[in-house]
This record gives sequence, structure tokens and C-alpha cells, in this order.
Amino acid sequence: MTATTDRVAPADRGQTRIADRVVAKIAAQAAREAVGAAPGDAAPPRATVTVHRDVARVRVSLELGYPGDIGRRCGAVRRRVAERVETLAGMDVPEVAVQVERLHAADAGTGAEGNTR
Repeated sequence: MTATTDRVAPADRGQTRIADRVVAKIAAQAAREAVGAAPGDAAPPRATVTVHRDVARVRVSLELGYPGDIGRRCGAVRRRVAERVETLAGMDVPEVAVQVERLHAADAGTGAEGNTR
């Protein structure tokens, strides 16, 4: 037997397609990493993506604790999601839309029903 030394150029081998739902899972996990500890009854971040060729547009829906700097936290989510999708999926991410679905008050357990006077 003789080994062939002919190599196929990368462009001629084909291409790998990453499903939109996989990119969405990467984005949701990155949002969880950026947000950190969520309030006790908060739903985990969810992401939807639209992929066209090697460009992903991402929409993340999440719940945040309040009070807090919402703008700063949303900016951190945008940066982390773009970074992780670019690194893990090899896609450009020109847009990450962050939608805050709900704010959770830090003192939610001390409402009117907590007063016994």
C-alpha cells in the first residue's frame, strides 16, 4: 500500500452548517453567564437567532433583579453573547437585541402581606 500525499484544499472539502437552534443555545448560555445569579423565581434567559450565511442576528429575552444598572447589565449581555457566538460558532454578530421581560424587586418578600401589625 502506498499512502497518498494529495491534500484537498479546505475550500473544496465542503462546509459545516451550524443550526440556528445551536446558535440560540450558545447565546442563551452566554446571557446566563453575563447576568450572573438571577433572582429566585426568574426564568432563565432565552434567545432566538436568525442566521444568514456566517452572520447571526440575536434576540435575547431575560429577567433582571431590581434595583440595578439595567443599561450596564444589558450592555454586558450584548458583549458576552457576541463574543461567545463569534468564538464558538465562527459567525459575525452585528446585532444583539436585549429585551428585559420582567424586573424582580430585591425586597419582593416584604410586601404588605408581611406586615402583621
